[in-house]
Amino acid sequence: MKSSLKASVIISTYNQPKWLALVLHSYDIQTESNFELIIADDGSDERTKAVIDEFSKQSSINVTHVWQEDEGFQKTKILNKAIMVSSSEYLIFTDGDCIAREDFVATHLKLKQTNCALSGGYFKLSKEISQSITKEIIDGQKCFDKQWLLKQGQAKSFKLNKLTKSKVKANLLNILTPTKATFDGMNVSCYKSDILAVNGFDERMQYGGEDREVGERMMNNGVRFKQVRYSTICVHLHHERPYKNEEVEALNLKIRKETKRNKSKYTKFGINK
Repeated sequence: MKSSLKASVIISTYNQPKWLALVLHSYDIQTESNFELIIADDGSDERTKAVIDEFSKQSSINVTHVWQEDEGFQKTKILNKAIMVSSSEYLIFTDGDCIAREDFVATHLKLKQTNCALSGGYFKLSKEISQSITKEIIDGQKCFDKQWLLKQGQAKSFKLNKLTKSKVKANLLNILTPTKATFDGMNVSCYKSDILAVNGFDERMQYGGEDREVGERMMNNGVRFKQVRYSTICVHLHHERPYKNEEVEALNLKIRKETKRNKSKYTKFGINK
């Protein structure tokens, strides 16, 4: 039965078929297998559909491809559609350029709490390493191995601690990090009922803080955000961001300021219009 699924993993994507193929592969080798994948596709061409179809043929995971016409950056709209077709009571949101460590789904499920959202992070791979990643490297979990990455030329930094395998160290760093727990769309999870209660994403918002805003409404509605950035691990494949737009970001900031000032819990521009 569909409802017995432990989680729905919602992956947003737009015209990155090569990256998406690697990301999907990382979900095929998770230690927890009782989840579904929903691809929230903001208007990709046929190449993305071909990747999803090919993966669906060889994987036992149930995959749903939710697609809309390409009308510019409309991620909030496709995410709301994906939420509505999800079958599980627990949702994990991520992006089609973030490869999940094999315990990613299991860790989100282990740490979940009622009335709480889990705020994860990601480790950015260099451009050169991103281009060298293969399914075999993911199978061996090498892209999550600090020593392997350093040998490949990844710059040494404190951020490599995000790849720790030690639960004790992860818990300590989650407590000590100055980074606030927020709704970051590349690695966050929550109960479906909690995001439905605030009417999902505000569809007026385009690129720049559009995911943070739904989290701010959830916080106003009493949902606690818990920091798990050193526990739920994914690596981010390098790419350019041609869709950055200062005018759009200014509008998004205005909406977020209104949400904060009015302590808004609900948007009229979400799932239910």
